[in-house]
Amino acid sequence: MAEQQNQNQNQVTEEDLNHLLKVRREKLAELQDTGKDPFKVTKYDVTVHSSEIKDHYDQWEGKEVAVAGRLMSKRVMGKASFCNIQDLKGSIQSYVARDSIGEESYKDFKKLDIGDIIGLKGTAFTTKTGEVSIHAESVQLLSKSLQILPEKFHGLTNTDLRYRQRYVDLIMNPEVKDTFVKRSQIIKSIRNHLDAKGFMEVETPMLVANAGGAAARPFETHYNALDEDVKLRISLELYLKRLIVGGLERVYEIGRVFRNEGVDTRHNPEFTLLELYQAYTDYHGMMDLVEGLFRSVAMEVLGTAQITYDGVDIDLSKPFERISMIDALKKYKDIDFTQIHTDEEAKALADQYHVSYEARHKKGDILSLLFEEFVEEHLVQPTFIIDHPVEISPLTKKKPEDPEYTERFELFITKREMANAYSELNDPLDQIERFKAQEALLAAGDDEANSMDDDFVNALMIGMPPTGGIGIGIDRFVMLLTDSYAIRDVLLFPTMKSLEK
Repeated sequence: MAEQQNQNQNQVTEEDLNHLLKVRREKLAELQDTGKDPFKVTKYDVTVHSSEIKDHYDQWEGKEVAVAGRLMSKRVMGKASFCNIQDLKGSIQSYVARDSIGEESYKDFKKLDIGDIIGLKGTAFTTKTGEVSIHAESVQLLSKSLQILPEKFHGLTNTDLRYRQRYVDLIMNPEVKDTFVKRSQIIKSIRNHLDAKGFMEVETPMLVANAGGAAARPFETHYNALDEDVKLRISLELYLKRLIVGGLERVYEIGRVFRNEGVDTRHNPEFTLLELYQAYTDYHGMMDLVEGLFRSVAMEVLGTAQITYDGVDIDLSKPFERISMIDALKKYKDIDFTQIHTDEEAKALADQYHVSYEARHKKGDILSLLFEEFVEEHLVQPTFIIDHPVEISPLTKKKPEDPEYTERFELFITKREMANAYSELNDPLDQIERFKAQEALLAAGDDEANSMDDDFVNALMIGMPPTGGIGIGIDRFVMLLTDSYAIRDVLLFPTMKSLEK
């Protein structure tokens, strides 16, 4: 019986919705018949945004203002009404009286629907309750909303719907808009920081014959004009290094990269990556740079380097810890990997701790797997994990004193990798051998392995100076500074499975 009542209620709600949608279409038709078609309006001169009036009221009191935005509420009281308008920077109340805007305009105003976009001119004042408002002198319908905003019925609580209809999410949830405003500010701050240090922003190809620079499966497509198969880039690295060879000593790019992988709270198939390369420095110089970058951007965008993420205080103001992968494994799991000398010993150790691996994995791969299993969960505060094994670092310079390991680091914050950096491999003969090892993995079924890039090797043959490089996932950086749990919360239009499937 209860189930039947719920079905009846849902049916009534659907009928109500259809009726309201029909009424909106009828209102539009009436406007068009009377020569007031809102879709023929081409512009409206906005002089100020809502928050500017409220934050600097002493400058606007008694002065004429013109705002435009979405009608979010309306309270009609006979000859006078109140409404609320939402624009880019917030919302503001307006007092609309028949005697101020005229009888015909007031009739039109009363017919407006929630969601309509209007322009409103008037004088800034405060009500008896002290609320900063606008005393309307004219109201103009700029665009008719023919759909019902979700809060009118059930609210925008469906997460999947929020991601699919981000435009509605931005309207209904001010905190979502704030996240994306901050995202823009973060990227701008990154550019300012790097530009001030003499870096040059560049653009490199997205469609490439050889997608290298990372361990990831690429998307593939066919270039009809050339009758060639090409890939979407998975990294920015190899082209940026070519520019270092060409004499551009400090370069960076902020751009989309594409990896044919799963979707979860930390991964999206297309995401934004920052990569930068600096000649005549090493991974120690890169650690200094990335630490300064994180601290500077937090200060500029948030006003503090002490932030909170998922209820945990994170201090970006203190020097970041620097610890090798081997020492971190010893610190957090009491495993002394310096006593492991062969691939067989490494696999036996993995078996002892029930860590899965593949037959192709070598000693360095096992160290990385043990690290992921037992160490990453402890890396909440900013920590540089340095000196990765050569097996998982095909583009990194080896440590001169210990060639089984490389001059590489990853920055971890909140248990997540935030940056990956190297002293870049500039020995072309060594690079050839690394590519050959990667091709062997590719032939053995590892579809994330790299393949030989002859032109990149040729660039190294020309000569690349000692160079440091960094890759930083912009989306994860934004997640950190906006206290966002999932990567989809910081992507305006995240990848979603088609509703037709």
